[in-house]
Amino acid sequence: MQALCRDCLTEFTAPARRGARCPSCRSPRVVAHEELRSLSIAHMDCDAFYASVEKRDNPELAAKPVIIGGGKRGVVSTACYVARIRGVRSAMPMFQAMKLCPDAVVIKPRMSAYVEASRAIRAMMEEMTPSIEPLSLDEAFLDLTGTERLHGHPPAVMLARLVKRMRDELGLTGSIGLSHNKFLAKIASDMDKPHGFSVIGKAETDDFLAPKPVRLIWGVGAASQAALEKAGIHTFADLRRWERQDLVARFGSMGDRLWHLARGQDRRRVSANAPMKSISNETTFFEDTSDPDLLDGHLWRLAEKVSDRAKAKELAGRTVTLKLKQANFALISRRHSLRDATQLADRIYREARSLFEAVGDRGPYRLIGVGLSDLIPATDADRSGDLLDPGAVRRGQAERATDSIRARFGPEAILKGRALR
Repeated sequence: MQALCRDCLTEFTAPARRGARCPSCRSPRVVAHEELRSLSIAHMDCDAFYASVEKRDNPELAAKPVIIGGGKRGVVSTACYVARIRGVRSAMPMFQAMKLCPDAVVIKPRMSAYVEASRAIRAMMEEMTPSIEPLSLDEAFLDLTGTERLHGHPPAVMLARLVKRMRDELGLTGSIGLSHNKFLAKIASDMDKPHGFSVIGKAETDDFLAPKPVRLIWGVGAASQAALEKAGIHTFADLRRWERQDLVARFGSMGDRLWHLARGQDRRRVSANAPMKSISNETTFFEDTSDPDLLDGHLWRLAEKVSDRAKAKELAGRTVTLKLKQANFALISRRHSLRDATQLADRIYREARSLFEAVGDRGPYRLIGVGLSDLIPATDADRSGDLLDPGAVRRGQAERATDSIRARFGPEAILKGRALR
């Protein structure tokens, strides 16, 4: 069986049994698989990324449970593995996390530090292959097909070298999933965290998937899982027993995707230039609120942040989305499609405000968010104006002038009155 030492990167042939050690350094950190040298699609996922950066930058936190989040009223962004052992999970309300782990050190996110670390990791990836599809700051797909001639080593060795460099040079760890497509590579990267390296080969795909629960399918949440279970589908083996046309008839376009994934088939390419699908921003309140002035102020600030990001990326969007979370954590989401795309804060705010008013008096709220989707290049944005709002063109011109002043004198040079609410 083909084997690789993840510590000294020695390649060797290992017996088909567990517990093999590296013949060079005697390390037990060995990955062995019959298809190790032939697989080239990978998913790299950093281990508890935000918390790991904080522990790296403050060694006093090394053995302590660390939660990254925004105060008692917010939610957990991520947690270190010490806190996860206590039951803390991402997106969990902070008050619940603190009940499970009262001695945790809670740290507000330092996005600049996380972005810097992410860029360093990305630079290491780019030395291996140009085919990188980032999913977030801390995870990405990589396609290393054809790179063995360039590097003199198969993809598995280069991936092991990547996480070794991350550990040695950046003080961060990551887990690797290696397979023959993106779907299986993503599953593999979750199999042995933290600091893992898992492989799913072509020959074993059917047997590997058969007993697994369908919730492993990316995008199958609680509602989808309930619908599948109602149809008697709990595992991949259950899913495989359905005819393709029956799945489509029952679940629509999702049924065709399920039929392919049940067989481990995923034809999606690793796309280095995957387009951004949406831009959004949200805030969680320290206390639930129904105050209309406060909520209106937040709507403007969120619309402005979304607008700033759209302008920075030279994008515009046709759909504005409003997100509200009530005191009982029930989520309200509303969206409206515009006649033409926009990147202007004024227009995003007015659409979000209209959606908010249509929701009615359903507060108090603990979270509010604004988003922009159906993105296109900004060259095609804000052309026609609004026939029902003659002042829209004038306000748009004023906003562009304000942008120019802020670019020259700083973001606080001009503030809207509603932004101070």
